Amino acid sequence: MPTLHDELLRTLAADGTLSVRVLSASNLVREAAYRHKTSPAATVALGRVLMGGLLLASESSPGLRVQLQFRGRGPLGSVTVTADGAGRVRGYATHPDVATPLEGPHLGVAAALGLGELRVERMHPAWKRPYSGIVPIVQGEIAQDLTLYLLESEQKPSALALGIYLGPGGEVEAAGGYLVQALPDTDIPDVRVVEERIHANSNPSEQLRAGTSARELLEQLLAETGHGPVDAIEPRFECSCNIERVASSAQLLGEKELREIIASGETLDVRCSWCAENYQVGPDRLQRDLDRA
Repeated sequence: MPTLHDELLRTLAADGTLSVRVLSASNLVREAAYRHKTSPAATVALGRVLMGGLLLASESSPGLRVQLQFRGRGPLGSVTVTADGAGRVRGYATHPDVATPLEGPHLGVAAALGLGELRVERMHPAWKRPYSGIVPIVQGEIAQDLTLYLLESEQKPSALALGIYLGPGGEVEAAGGYLVQALPDTDIPDVRVVEERIHANSNPSEQLRAGTSARELLEQLLAETGHGPVDAIEPRFECSCNIERVASSAQLLGEKELREIIASGETLDVRCSWCAENYQVGPDRLQRDLDRA
C-alpha cells in the first residue's frame, strides 16, 4: 500500500461553473481514531464528519469556522466536529466504543448513528452572528445528509463523496472525499455530470488506497472542463485546548469545592472531549488561580 499524504485541494472549473474541493485525510482520520479509541463503526462515522467539516469550511477564507453536529438517536449518540478554512479540525462522538457490526459498503454507520437531526453552524469574525441551519437526518450516511442540508438550507446544489477504507483489524488504511458545488447562476446539469462521474468511479478511499493522488482525483472530476489554479493546504487534527484553559475552567466548580480539593491535596484529572488529551491540575495551581479570581 502506498504512503498517503494528507492534502486539501481547492479550485474552480475552467469555465467558472463549479467549485471543487478534494481531500486526502488518511493520517488525520487515523489520528482521530487513535485519540478517541474508536470502534470501527465510530471510526467511520467520526472520520466522515471530520472530512465533511473540512470540505464545508474550506469554501471561504481561513477565518471561516464550521461546526457540524449529527444528533443521532442510535447507539453512537452525537458526532460533533468543528473545522476552519485553514484546514484545522477536531471532533468527537458521544459513544466512541459503540459495537455495531460493519455491514455492506457503508460499514453500518446508519445503524450506529440512527435518525435525528443535523445542525450546521457557520461562524466568521466579521459576522455579527453565526449562520445556522437544521435538517433531519434521513440517511445516516453523513455525505447524503450533508448534501441534503446544502441544498435545502443553503440552496447549493452539491455532489459530495466521503470514504474510509478499514483494514481487517479496523485500522484506517485510507480516507478521503470531494465536494463539487454549482456556483451562482450555474445550470444544475453541470453538477449532475460530475455526480454521475463520482458514482461511476470507485469510492475515493479505494482510489487513494490504490495509489491515486488527490491531484489525480481532481483531474478525474474535471476531466471535461479542466480547472483553474489549485490552492493546496495540509489538513490536520488540531485542538485549541491547553493547560491554561483547563485550569481556568476548573474555577467553574465553585470556590467551596475547589477549597475542599486543595485541602485534600487532590490533583484534578481533566480530559478534553474534543481531542481526548488528558491534563492534571494540581492543588498549587488551583490555589494560585483561586487567589487571582
